Amino acid sequence: MSTEQMPSHRQQPTLLEAVAELEAVIATGDDERFGPALGLVGGLFGSADPDQRVAAGPRLAALLPDAPPFPRSHLAMVVGACVEHGADPVACAGPVLAGLRGALTGAELLVRRWEETGGGPLPDPEEDDPAEAHERIADPALLDEWHAHLAVIGWWTLHLWQQAAWAVYAHAPVRTEARASGVTEALVELIGRYRGERHDLRGLAHLALMLDDEPLLVLDRPTGTGYLLRMSGLSDTFQLHTLLADVLIGGGHLPGPRQDPEVVALARTAFLDGRRVIATGAFNLVAPDGSWLWNEGTPSDVPVLDGVRTLVLEPLPYERSWSAGRFIQEVPGDLRLERVLDPAEAARRLALTVPGQSPAEAFR
Repeated sequence: MSTEQMPSHRQQPTLLEAVAELEAVIATGDDERFGPALGLVGGLFGSADPDQRVAAGPRLAALLPDAPPFPRSHLAMVVGACVEHGADPVACAGPVLAGLRGALTGAELLVRRWEETGGGPLPDPEEDDPAEAHERIADPALLDEWHAHLAVIGWWTLHLWQQAAWAVYAHAPVRTEARASGVTEALVELIGRYRGERHDLRGLAHLALMLDDEPLLVLDRPTGTGYLLRMSGLSDTFQLHTLLADVLIGGGHLPGPRQDPEVVALARTAFLDGRRVIATGAFNLVAPDGSWLWNEGTPSDVPVLDGVRTLVLEPLPYERSWSAGRFIQEVPGDLRLERVLDPAEAARRLALTVPGQSPAEAFR
């Protein structure tokens, strides 16, 4: 058989060629071709060269604002996968976090309209028909069709945006930039307003609020001493509490029992292996105004005083214990001592604070 008679087979495209095809589809506004084009990108992702996955991330992220509303979240998931495989998280984060904001806003609207139209169990995105939910909440007197559409999209796709946002927020430069721009503040406010039981967004909020390379001034009221520390990757105040005890008591700066080395390791980098390890409290954590800072919060709750987050340590009013570990296991935690304040500076700083509330006041 001559070469002219041999059947020809089209060579499989590369990932970046598929990305280029998706870019062309979005440029022409052909929503009918979007699904197949995105499917090709997803199908080629697993076998693509690492450098192609890295290059694809920012290009795909740039397509998110113009992608069709419902399948846009699936594109966001591919962007998140690119970030997890080395794509620039900062270059990808903006459109992903904007999409999360839209989904949160839509989901909040659906929950509100659901309550206004009779309440009952909220729709199950895996089992229920989004068209039926749209019909129920799209009362023309209260909500126009387009906003009803966005509400349904937000509710049905929020879990996908949550996963994509987690992929970018797992990187410190994204957290720093999103905090500085006000994006994190807006997202955390929306998460705080979310009242549906379908999505657990607490972990994402803790991740978004995580501080990196953040100075922390700690004043110990019983001894009148002060310490400047620096914290990174702390996802909850339980973790901060443990590491404060390790650095200050374990380092010989303050009196008290040393923390269990295993508890400290779990607060820094070690992973839980299924056992329940118990951590114990060493101090009462107090804001400069005397209000208590609860372990269930995040280090971002520590107020800024004279340009630096300032925390006061006072004696425990009662014994405290909790399960050791990091709320967000994927991110290692770090707290290190930079310097001990001289007595005059410590006294001056302490003079700007007030003693902590009584237990009765704190529990009001």
